[in-house]
Amino acid sequence: SDNYPFVKPGKFGPLNAASPKYIGDTIDKFITTESKPPILWIRGSDDQIVSDNSLFDFGTLGKMGLIPNYPGAEVVPSQPMVSQTRYVLEQYKSNGGSYEEVVMSDTAHSPYIENPAAFNTVFHQHLNK
Repeated sequence: SDNYPFVKPGKFGPLNAASPKYIGDTIDKFITTESKPPILWIRGSDDQIVSDNSLFDFGTLGKMGLIPNYPGAEVVPSQPMVSQTRYVLEQYKSNGGSYEEVVMSDTAHSPYIENPAAFNTVFHQHLNK
């Protein structure tokens, strides 16, 4: 492929499912829906997958020099997944919704597996609101 880093976007898969090409106006509908249940976002402080500098992101790996011929952040930036998620949730909040972000320390990508007691405490408190 002529695309960096030698691959191009496909038609299927979880990352493509979130692409603007397929998601359409779903985010806008989420932000502006009349029904606004409270949202709980639990994430691990040490998550290397969902991160603003994910080690699963070719932009991050290129910037780190781990993939050759990186064309620069102007062409292939790291995708700030945490910041993007928080931005959408803030928009949801500014349109009458609410959310709580819980960052579990010493936890990576799977808080419900890595620290189930703490996860269940926060989750059950949320369910009982």
